Amino acid sequence: MSRLFKRITNRTLKNIRPDKRRVITRPFRPASENHTTNIVNRILTLDEPRVKALLKQTLKEFAHRHKDIQAVLSKNYQHIESYIKAPQALSEERKLLLGACFTMEYSIESAALFNPSVVIYPKQNQMKKGQTRVIFSFRATGEGHISSIVFRSAIIDKDNSIFLEPVSPYLGTPEVVLNRTYDRELFKAKLEEMGQFSEVDKAIYQHLVTRFTPEEMGQAIYAVRGSNIFTAADMDDTVVHIKWLAESNYEVFFPHGQLISERVIFPLSQNESNGVEDARFVRFVDDDGSVTYYATYTAYNGREILPQLIETQDFHHFKISTLNGPMARNKGMALFPRKINGRYAMITRTDGENLYLSYSNNIHFWFEGAKIEAPENPWELIQIGNCGSPLETKKGWLLLTHGVGPMRKYCIGVSLLDLKDPAKIIGRLEEPLLAPREEEREGYVPNVVYSCGSIILNGELIIPYAISDSDSHVASIPVDELLEKLLKKGK
Repeated sequence: MSRLFKRITNRTLKNIRPDKRRVITRPFRPASENHTTNIVNRILTLDEPRVKALLKQTLKEFAHRHKDIQAVLSKNYQHIESYIKAPQALSEERKLLLGACFTMEYSIESAALFNPSVVIYPKQNQMKKGQTRVIFSFRATGEGHISSIVFRSAIIDKDNSIFLEPVSPYLGTPEVVLNRTYDRELFKAKLEEMGQFSEVDKAIYQHLVTRFTPEEMGQAIYAVRGSNIFTAADMDDTVVHIKWLAESNYEVFFPHGQLISERVIFPLSQNESNGVEDARFVRFVDDDGSVTYYATYTAYNGREILPQLIETQDFHHFKISTLNGPMARNKGMALFPRKINGRYAMITRTDGENLYLSYSNNIHFWFEGAKIEAPENPWELIQIGNCGSPLETKKGWLLLTHGVGPMRKYCIGVSLLDLKDPAKIIGRLEEPLLAPREEEREGYVPNVVYSCGSIILNGELIIPYAISDSDSHVASIPVDELLEKLLKKGK
């Protein structure tokens, strides 16, 4: 570990660990239609006193674990109402019991709470002099290694002591709205980039208008299927990846009044069914002074990954969309916190091994880029990547990196990029800034320290980092001291 490194030792800051008690509700879907029918029929045969008793017991066991469990059960009942011939004849209690039989709890942090990033909170009201409220984001992983995004808030005082705010015992998933229109040419371009623009796709494409809705896409698919030109298997394969792409663009809404620690972005589309991984949040200030929080993340469906972008102003309303272009491949894209020479700038790892700098006039499309950094030190012999968005200082952009070395040991390093031309490396530490200590080596994935984003506050670089894919810590280092070391290395 570098001699520059020091740990924040304020006793009010505890290691941030996963809490198995934090659960959300998910719809339960049996594997077969027949199984669903059998469950419904069993509940329909119960007499009313038995229904009321079972519902009462269910609510007694689960109501205190969720803010409005009856609303959840009612919603999940609606999903299976089509299996019932005369739903209007059912009592409200029977409907809720049916809903309970098609509902399950999911512990989102049962395996890990790791790979954090941190940004300044959008609103700083009710802060005392010298205090700053921040938001930590985490990758929470539960049963089946499914990852989601969760948040914690904290207050940092003028001495950079960190006070985590109380964490709510409740969690809530948002309302989801799919994009209502799609651009035909952009949709085609993304399919081509994915290597999925087949003859079937071309036929469907011919039926689409310039801007089309999901309903119009369904009509185009129906028309091509009805032509009997293609086999049923070819049609089914095409429909899967078309819907996969369409469902990757959506919006989610959390109600105002819901605490930041209650919000969870759980995998919602087919392309991220196995995880929403490693969100790198950044506070982006546009040329007109407007502020938007962006985060890149990796959508994973168990076989393929897809780079995605989150956009929000308030952490209540999030827009999710695909990132496109040859530079938007692989994992670990990190957006600069402002435009450079009038263009968006992004650190990428297109080839899975080296770091690239990409520019674009459109934040969703990344076509050009150049390699700026390659593995060269012993602790990064296998590959390097970024550890979040670059941080601006008067001397240059601080870019935290991660290196993978022998035995797949992960360490955090740092480089200094030129302010006007970030392709120029001004300085680069030869030794890791942060490496796993002996007590940090053990975990779900051993020998790893990793971060998805840091901030500079009160003259210090504050680094939230994960240890061995299990839980998270926070570290800090004086910025001036770090810059001095980097500039010496650059000479």
